[in-house]
Amino acid sequence: MSLYVVIMTLAISFLITVLLCPMFIPFLRKLKFGQSIRQEGPESHMKKSGTPTMGGIMIVVSVSATVFIMLYKFVEIPVGYEFWLLLFVLIGYGALGFLDDFIKVALKRNLGLTSKQKLVGQIVIAIIFYFTLRMNDFPTYIQLPGTDIQWELGPLYALLIIFMLVGSSNAVNLTDGLDGLLAGTATIAFGAFALIASYYYPQFETVTIFSLAVVGALIGFLVFNAHPAKVFMGDTGSLALGGAIAAVAILTKLEIILVIIGGVFVIETLSVIIQVISFKTTGRRVFKMSPLHHHYELKGWSEWRVVMTFWIVAIIFATFGIYIEVALS
Repeated sequence: MSLYVVIMTLAISFLITVLLCPMFIPFLRKLKFGQSIRQEGPESHMKKSGTPTMGGIMIVVSVSATVFIMLYKFVEIPVGYEFWLLLFVLIGYGALGFLDDFIKVALKRNLGLTSKQKLVGQIVIAIIFYFTLRMNDFPTYIQLPGTDIQWELGPLYALLIIFMLVGSSNAVNLTDGLDGLLAGTATIAFGAFALIASYYYPQFETVTIFSLAVVGALIGFLVFNAHPAKVFMGDTGSLALGGAIAAVAILTKLEIILVIIGGVFVIETLSVIIQVISFKTTGRRVFKMSPLHHHYELKGWSEWRVVMTFWIVAIIFATFGIYIEVALS
């Protein structure tokens, strides 16, 4: 992919987000769509109450618009089913998150959708994604990174698709707990996939443009989401990003690499699982609070220090994932 296309994609997505935010944030504030802070969360977060949320709408709009502009105005490549699948997952999970956020902020139900309602929605989207893949003869094997070893999963590939989309959307959602934390770590992860797809798998140009559009949108969003945040992305953004990064990994046949590049999301999820299991079996907590970023907050770390540390860890994971896929392949 040419440097011109890379720069144009990043620039358009960034500019759309940066231009949308100053208009959309006051609108959210006027509608009183402010974040409700759970009582069991860190006490320091109470001051964030009322900060406009549902900012993920701007990310979804920016990414969708940028991909359309690039593919139909600047890049002469066939627009296949991959393009529509990526938008379907982004918008589908974004809509599910929007409904969850709307219930929280408009109907004043702090927990939003029930866990069962959210899970059903996530699974339905994943099933549609899978059947669309199979209708287009998408291969059902997975490959061990850095080797030629492959495992044909056949019908079991459907279970992997569901697990990846549902698991990734929830894991990314858990990471969205501090100003700029998710926007930064997701920027790094999508950037890593864009790099791999662009320079080493040129046949995935549509996926590369999509990933770059996400990177540009998130950098633009960070202008307003970095500490102290003027807007939160909410579940609208976190579920959309989580589903989208899993879709990118699947379409590029980098399913296993997602675990490495998305290492921060994996660790955050494991911290919650460990905490729950430990408390239910022994009555003791391993961490002061989960997900893990709250643990370090309660240890006295500043919010900015926690976020910067997690960004650095995300860069390490992304670099390792790129190395495995590129240097060892």
